[in-house]
Amino acid sequence: MSADMLDEFRARVLERKPLRLRGGGSKDFYGGPLAGEVLRTGTYSGIVSYEPTELVVTARCGTPLAEIESALAARRQFLACEPPRFGAGTVGGAVAAGLSGPRRASAGSLRDFVLGVKIMDGEGRVLKFGGEVIKNVAGFDVSRLMTGSLGTLGLILEVSLKVMPVPVGDATLRFEMPQDKAVDAMNRWAGQPLPLVAGSWQDGVLTVQLSGARAAVASACQKLGGEPLAAAAATEFWIGQREQSAAFFAGDLPLWRFSVPSVAAPLELPGEQLLEWGGAQRWLRADADAEQMRQTAARAGGHATLFRGGDKTGGVFAPLPPALMEVHRRLKQSFDPYGVFNPGRMYPEF
Repeated sequence: MSADMLDEFRARVLERKPLRLRGGGSKDFYGGPLAGEVLRTGTYSGIVSYEPTELVVTARCGTPLAEIESALAARRQFLACEPPRFGAGTVGGAVAAGLSGPRRASAGSLRDFVLGVKIMDGEGRVLKFGGEVIKNVAGFDVSRLMTGSLGTLGLILEVSLKVMPVPVGDATLRFEMPQDKAVDAMNRWAGQPLPLVAGSWQDGVLTVQLSGARAAVASACQKLGGEPLAAAAATEFWIGQREQSAAFFAGDLPLWRFSVPSVAAPLELPGEQLLEWGGAQRWLRADADAEQMRQTAARAGGHATLFRGGDKTGGVFAPLPPALMEVHRRLKQSFDPYGVFNPGRMYPEF
């Protein structure tokens, strides 16, 4: 069955017509305008292997993240980078988008958890990069290159991911403080031996998550103080952050994502803001000028992305310097010489 589906994928690729790769469709909103005939990959699914003792799971691209998370939870393991599902998200789509959840600042990004991938390139060839063991660093790490490429370099067929044990201790605390004090606190606490794994500030309230050994979490709670959040409410809160189901993300206003140094001063911009990752990721809901957004981000030492909604005609991602854009073009030419995969999804140039 899987061989037949690969033959179908290959036949479509070899037609050399632009294709829009689509798994669960949960991230259709992300990136540039959608173009090309739809190539559905959701039926190419299933966990290929799962070795709890080796902390590695391998799954086909169309496998729902929910299915993988359920299998891991049964063995008290999880994806520590917390890739968002955004509904019916698949593992292939998660890797292509390269998005990570609230724990990213402490656990690492999704890219850090990708051990290997199997892809189909623009010539219809099935190529395998990386492996299924954690200590595999031979050669150029193409598997991580695919992470966040938005499917522009090839069709991701299989993914091997590192998983982690679920910590036994967990607590969520809340503090009332302005944005500048919250940024200072998150950065100061990050430099201390505290089991701090996530933080989120919005509307004068800083919420932090502690996770690890029970004794370490209890000691940190006593040291930091704050208002503890009940377990059920804490779970709902962090899921709301990861899945963007919280009230802040609702509505039709464009959603901007700023990636800046964690110690950057508050961004002087109109609209409501939410901070994550110790202040390194900042969200803004506002119908503002794209050039203003990008200039503000650049002055802070970072860049801005039009994450959801808004006018995409000016580009979604920050423009690249000419030298870096040339690197992207060459990569695109190497993996997809006929421009088959997701044209314009990342940059209009390819």
